[in-house]
Amino acid sequence: MDFLTSPAFWIALGQIIMIDILLGGDNAVVIALACRKLPPAQRTKGIIWGTAGAIVLRVILIFFAMTLLALPWLKFVGALLLVWIGIKLIAPDEDGHGDVATSDKLLAAIKTIIVADLVMSVDNVIAIAGAAQNAGEHSLLLVVLGLLISIPIIVWGSQLVIKLMARFPIIITAGGMLLGWIAGGMLVSDPVLANPDRWQWMLKLPQNDMVKYGASVAGALLVLAIGKMVAARQAKTAEVH
Repeated sequence: MDFLTSPAFWIALGQIIMIDILLGGDNAVVIALACRKLPPAQRTKGIIWGTAGAIVLRVILIFFAMTLLALPWLKFVGALLLVWIGIKLIAPDEDGHGDVATSDKLLAAIKTIIVADLVMSVDNVIAIAGAAQNAGEHSLLLVVLGLLISIPIIVWGSQLVIKLMARFPIIITAGGMLLGWIAGGMLVSDPVLANPDRWQWMLKLPQNDMVKYGASVAGALLVLAIGKMVAARQAKTAEVH
């Protein structure tokens, strides 16, 4: 227990908590979007279980952070998955949900939270892993403690966003575009596109702010355009029926 008296341990813990809080904004939006249509009685369950599942997977991802971030195509596939989730949030598929049990909807919300958080964490976990490195053998303990402390903040933030969405529906669209923004920046930093020394048969992109922000804007606009198009088509189909 000597590590508890080490300034380095507490400094690293503080850094991890700050990273979790700063990154928790994205999580809060995704959780709120996924749970917004659940009955009030099940909304809290969806937020808590979805957050818990996402946290467990994030700890596992942090443990393998360096290896995972070096895998080709991982960010590429993750970006496409985030675009799909963003589109589904803007234009949720209402067909066939009338007969689905509430528990199924709860499980679907939890699954959305976990998958989205897992994909979004690919870039973010490297910051947490870096902050924990100075703790040596206690690095994983630091990560878990930091995440446990940040959970109430993320859960509270999600409930606040749900209330805001009820008053300002445009936040739903903005949340979907946020996932598209993250997806664009993630895609162009995939090792296949970013590493000039390997996979030379693939087009290489300069890793600068202009490329990253340009891809992020393109991702956000793509989710918005496809989401609105799908929503319009669903509204037309609903009118026919």
